[in-house]
Amino acid sequence: MKVVFIGAGNVATHLAVKLYEHSFDIAQVYSRTPESASLLASLVHAAPVTDIASVTGDADLYIFSVKDSVIESLASKLPRNKGIWIHTAGSVPLDVFGKFTSRYGVLYPFQTFSKYRSPDWRDIAVFIEASDAGSLSALQAVARQLSDKVSVLSSGDRKYVHLAGVFVCNFTNHMYALSKLFLEKANLPFDIALPLIDETALKVRSLTPEKAQTGPAIRHDENVIGRHLEMIEDEKTREIYRLISENIHKMSR
Repeated sequence: MKVVFIGAGNVATHLAVKLYEHSFDIAQVYSRTPESASLLASLVHAAPVTDIASVTGDADLYIFSVKDSVIESLASKLPRNKGIWIHTAGSVPLDVFGKFTSRYGVLYPFQTFSKYRSPDWRDIAVFIEASDAGSLSALQAVARQLSDKVSVLSSGDRKYVHLAGVFVCNFTNHMYALSKLFLEKANLPFDIALPLIDETALKVRSLTPEKAQTGPAIRHDENVIGRHLEMIEDEKTREIYRLISENIHKMSR
């Protein structure tokens, strides 16, 4: 299968490399930045492209892996072709391509991707959706090359999966960043928190998140919560602590 990537960021890089490992022909990589296009293209023996109008018209699959806000704009500039156009976004609806082509879909991997880490694709939940039965069948074949956990999911349901991902990944990582600041006040390295992080993550493999919850908020320990609030100097961070504590106690009831 001949593939063109529109975008060269983290998701595009991991997906392109993995497809290349499964013998997909990555023909071109488009990015408005020459360096980004060339870097990813070099990893998958593709041609770098910086002009969307120069993208080849004979590929089977066109994968848009760019910022949500530019998908439609780039789609409007891509030369018309008979390939399947897909995006990898969690919150963008399927029909974003509806004005430009008749064959389109979504391939959304429910995972966080960073430059210097390679997750195990076989274990990643991959959600797909397509405009028609033929395109869906083709996407299923592609997704099953990547993962053992492929599901068809509507745009309406996928946006809730994306929202869950923001909480479980992005917000959680921000909590790590805040905790690092507090540990620095005690002249301690962040890595002392790693066993606690690991155990918290392991617990929800055998317990529900509600049953795994511990801490002063679920006990409604106002003395501890009050002391913590006094210790937090930044007003926004103090408000985060207060609101989350209130929400934990509310859910526990």
